Amino acid sequence: MTAQTDAQFTITRIFDAPREAVWLAWTESADAAEWWHPRGIVIKDGSVSVDARPGGRYAYTMVDPADGTEYPTAGVYREVDPPRRLVFTWGSPGDPDESAPVITVDLRELEDSRTEMLFHVRGFPGAPGDENVYDGWDSAFDILGEHLLAAAH
Repeated sequence: MTAQTDAQFTITRIFDAPREAVWLAWTESADAAEWWHPRGIVIKDGSVSVDARPGGRYAYTMVDPADGTEYPTAGVYREVDPPRRLVFTWGSPGDPDESAPVITVDLRELEDSRTEMLFHVRGFPGAPGDENVYDGWDSAFDILGEHLLAAAH
């Protein structure tokens, strides 16, 4: 993926989970493996690694079970401020990090142990109904919400 400087989008979600739980879902490999994919796509077993610290890397591979197509994804954490903010590059393994799209995840505590998540991608276009990146992340956040509810019970 190559960054387009003016392309960007934001998705806002509210989760019925404490901010710390949402943070762990983003920063723990076992949690990330449960939801870092849209519906209809799966995570390749053993492919998720997360080193959530500035300069640390993450990587995972999504697989389309219908045809076996693999989608390897990787990036570098630029900012890690637990449990408030993550900033990281997003692309394919081997892409130059300086030109990769950048994702910012801001988590805000709400009343009743809920969390507001602002997810912003800079450097890649997206819009609701694009059947591509925006819709893929939106679907993954549906799965994240389900994962957080299941983990709470």
